[in-house]
Amino acid sequence: MGFKEDNLIQIKTFDFALRIIKFYTECKSQNEFILSKQILRSGTSIGANVEEAIAAQSKKNFISKLSIANKEARETRYWLKLYDSSNLVQIEINSYLKDIEMIINILTKIIKTSSENL
Repeated sequence: MGFKEDNLIQIKTFDFALRIIKFYTECKSQNEFILSKQILRSGTSIGANVEEAIAAQSKKNFISKLSIANKEARETRYWLKLYDSSNLVQIEINSYLKDIEMIINILTKIIKTSSENL
């Protein structure tokens, strides 16, 4: 796949994006078309921004791209919580919430450490 074996956030965000695509497909099959588009955009954007961060030309650019990824992850968490509370679809949300919390925690730690080393 082209991923470095030790790049945990790259792997986690790619795997999460795949799960979000499946989530979106399941939402569509349950006739939920509004929120599912939002979560598809934000949930797949996390990994795209991580990829951009990996190719950053400076440490500031790296931190900026990871900060955008973190914002997208938080937005995704918001949509997941809405799904969980609204019962719009019959999909188990807890594993998605667990995954997004882990991603947010990892991104936050990387951003904090990188900022301290700036």
